[in-house]
Amino acid sequence: MEMREYGAVLFDLDGVLTPTAEVHMQAWSDMFNAFLASRGVEADYTDEDYFRYVDGKPRYDGVRDFLASRGIELPLGTPEDAPELETVCGLGNRKNDAFNAVLERDGIAPYPGSLALVEQLAADAVPMAVVSSSKNAPAVLEAADLTDFFPVIVDGNVAHAENIAGKPAPDTYLRAAQLFGVDPDDAIVVEDAVSGVAAGAAGGFAHVVGVDRGVGRQELLDAGADIVVADLGELVR
Repeated sequence: MEMREYGAVLFDLDGVLTPTAEVHMQAWSDMFNAFLASRGVEADYTDEDYFRYVDGKPRYDGVRDFLASRGIELPLGTPEDAPELETVCGLGNRKNDAFNAVLERDGIAPYPGSLALVEQLAADAVPMAVVSSSKNAPAVLEAADLTDFFPVIVDGNVAHAENIAGKPAPDTYLRAAQLFGVDPDDAIVVEDAVSGVAAGAAGGFAHVVGVDRGVGRQELLDAGADIVVADLGELVR
């Protein structure tokens, strides 16, 4: 696979370009375990729950799916709900506040291998986009000094504004390709989440590259990845 021969490369952000997945995982754990404790639920939220119910999904979908796994049903609420409210959106906003506090305090740096690949593609004049379920994508890219590499960002804000279905539906990736004027079969998707790999596979893209940051190589292959690497530095020429 010679990436410079394709019309665009579409990257997920968290866990692919930057280790923000670790910050997300901690924020989710803090929020969910405090919520479960307040309800007297003994089955703690774990990293396995993150990969099974939350990873790669729009924030409120992750809240809903995890709560369902514990037999808990809350009103959906609205995206404007205060973090103190016990609604799906309220809990999602509570987690988002925790994430932003960590990002502002500690900053973020891209994975060295990912930065090397992005710099190579930029030198080859290959158009690149970020396609993320997170509404924090612009802030993360700015904190990691990556913004200038990505003229197209299709994130949770764009998906909400344009009523685009989130991953595992392929729609956000298809929208990014459309914005470049590139057919899916001339674009590559790079993902670390099962839901994101499934989105790339469903969209008919030329290649789906899985990045195994903990989900598991076979799980990514089963979801539709064509190849799986442990680090994007493996794809640098």
